[in-house]
Amino acid sequence: MANGVNKAILVGNLGADPEVKHLDSGTAVARLRIATGESYRDRDGNRQERTEWHNVVLWQRLAEVAEKYLHKGDQVYIEGRLQTRSYEKDGVTKYFTEIVGNNMTMLGKKSSSGEQQTSAPSSSTQAGSPQEGQAEEATGDDDLPF
Repeated sequence: MANGVNKAILVGNLGADPEVKHLDSGTAVARLRIATGESYRDRDGNRQERTEWHNVVLWQRLAEVAEKYLHKGDQVYIEGRLQTRSYEKDGVTKYFTEIVGNNMTMLGKKSSSGEQQTSAPSSSTQAGSPQEGQAEEATGDDDLPF
């Protein structure tokens, strides 16, 4: 079977500060909730807005950068791949999809007061994917969004 393409690109705002955990191996894992929005006109011509929430996971150095520099409301550019995971709860298998980020750019620039303003990209960081053992180590029930 030929290789396919699995790429996701988001530009949105953080709904909360990153949740960062450190695995027993010392590897950092950050979970982000990113909101993207769109506006459109309905059948009656009224303008409607819709917000979509995305679960993003960052690993290793990228997770550490997110922990240090990202805060609720910050605008961020994320590149990564879609990944669907599953777990069983009360005999029912639950599935959820998240974006495993491998490139992050913090958008906006810091003003003298330390607040972010929307502007050109200010920082970009890339990270590799975790080892298979690390990915499985972070899939405990307390990490799940349910």
